[in-house]
Amino acid sequence: MPPLILASTSRYRKELLERLGVAFTVTAPAVDEATLRGETPSDTAHRLARLKALAVANQHRQAVVIGSDQTATLDGVTVIGKPGSHARAVEQLRAASGRALVFHTGLSVVHLEAGFEHTLVVDTHVRFRTLSDAQIERYLQREPAYDCAGSAKSEGLGISLLQAIEGTDPTALVGLPLIALTGLLAEAGIEIP
Repeated sequence: MPPLILASTSRYRKELLERLGVAFTVTAPAVDEATLRGETPSDTAHRLARLKALAVANQHRQAVVIGSDQTATLDGVTVIGKPGSHARAVEQLRAASGRALVFHTGLSVVHLEAGFEHTLVVDTHVRFRTLSDAQIERYLQREPAYDCAGSAKSEGLGISLLQAIEGTDPTALVGLPLIALTGLLAEAGIEIP
């Protein structure tokens, strides 16, 4: 079995990949993550996932490399990033209250030695409950989700802020769609389990 590398510095993606019980290493990809002019959020997630995988695969041609990236939009229009601060998280949650966010999770699996490359995007629609300022403050005091686009961790207490999640892969929302990944890894020569 070829070595497996996760081209990411995300602890969430690392934790998700660990669920599959396969040995892997982590390498930070050197990629400019700026959005290109006229690019849709889905296209950005697709392009960056592929670039991250290729950046690491070009240094480890014998390895199967996983790249992933995620973008989010509010009601399919306004791009939502990681808040980075309490004030921005409050702002994001107020904006999301009673509305829907769409998360576009790009996934790329590359094995250059075998000539394998496949990239896809998994969309997840998340509808927020109507939230009061008090609910937002209580949530952020208990779970400061400043490193999560949309400011709510669905895998934690943030689930209490949500009305519905619609998608084909619940792990895509966290940042690495394991259902799609398992299929792509099998095509690249890594069977799980």
